[in-house]
Amino acid sequence: MTAPTEPQRGPAPPLVVVVVANTRTRARQLRNMLLGGPGFVVAGDACTPEEAEELVLEHRPGVVLLDLAPECGGLEAIERIMSARATPIVVCGDAADRAQDALAAGAVDVVGALDALPTSPQYVTALRRHLRVASRIRVITHPRARLRARGLLAEQRPVEAPAEDGPASSAAPRLPRLDPVVVAIGASTGGPLALATILGALPIDLDAAVLVVQHMADGFVEGLAHWLDGISALPVVLARDGQRLRPGMVHLAPARKNTLVRSGLRVELHDPLPGQFHIPGIDATFTSIGATCHERAVGVLLTGMGRDGAAGLRKMRDKGAITIGQDEPTSVVWGMPAAAAALDAVVHEHALPDIAEAVVSAVREAQEATSDVAGGAR
Repeated sequence: MTAPTEPQRGPAPPLVVVVVANTRTRARQLRNMLLGGPGFVVAGDACTPEEAEELVLEHRPGVVLLDLAPECGGLEAIERIMSARATPIVVCGDAADRAQDALAAGAVDVVGALDALPTSPQYVTALRRHLRVASRIRVITHPRARLRARGLLAEQRPVEAPAEDGPASSAAPRLPRLDPVVVAIGASTGGPLALATILGALPIDLDAAVLVVQHMADGFVEGLAHWLDGISALPVVLARDGQRLRPGMVHLAPARKNTLVRSGLRVELHDPLPGQFHIPGIDATFTSIGATCHERAVGVLLTGMGRDGAAGLRKMRDKGAITIGQDEPTSVVWGMPAAAAALDAVVHEHALPDIAEAVVSAVREAQEATSDVAGGAR
């Protein structure tokens, strides 16, 4: 009897791309770059935000490559696409000069200047790689264009936290009676959209301070903060050295530094350790929160490549924190959560759409448990 053979897998289907550029000449140049090798199909090219929106609705591409300068409507094109049919957008060329604004508008990746000529094989290879990675990111609808058209888009809140000792206002987050529960969230590859999903679902009355660490290069964190601030009911600010974590507020770790939390929930920004690969480091933040907050902490580790955050999440669990890991099917890259699960650091594993609700429940559980302990000590 002949042993059965496994069916042969055919080649992966080509990635469908819509190109948006300043001119038809530039669009044709980008088209030729992508079609110079296998695996890509260019469904069409556009030179205006209106054309870009129409092409995306018509062809439903896997990714959009955008080299449309902001003064020519680049940011509007991003907003219109993300409002009409959310599609991963990679920004390059002139549009990359305003990377923060592009990310805030809804783009998922920016290909800046590389150590190669823009027409060299090295640049083309990098561009194609960025498009493939971006096409695997799960994106959500970004309603900014519709809100702007209706005159309902409010001015963005500043990403600086309010002064520690400034006068109280009706819009300021409530000051805690006790140190609040701290929710620490770590993410890497695929993180921005995962963070948008979670933060966008957290209630405005969440009685906990949230600290987010997202692996991201210098220059992009501010744009991420603005974008998340427009999605989240909770204000999103950049964490500052000496700042106290506040309940009802999301603090985003800045680039170039490790963000630690010390006694009194004060933030300390430290230089990365020699040889540290991921900056800001999730392990450093998680470890400091576990040591400071003990049972009054919730740790969440999301999609990402590598192991950063796994050891820190285990230390948080050892100190009594409730820990949550994203599951494999909803992770863009199930590296960091998998490493945490292997260390038995994850108490609860959830699909991405369920994590916000799990965080709310964990905050309530941590508050009740520590309140019971405090009450028994009186």
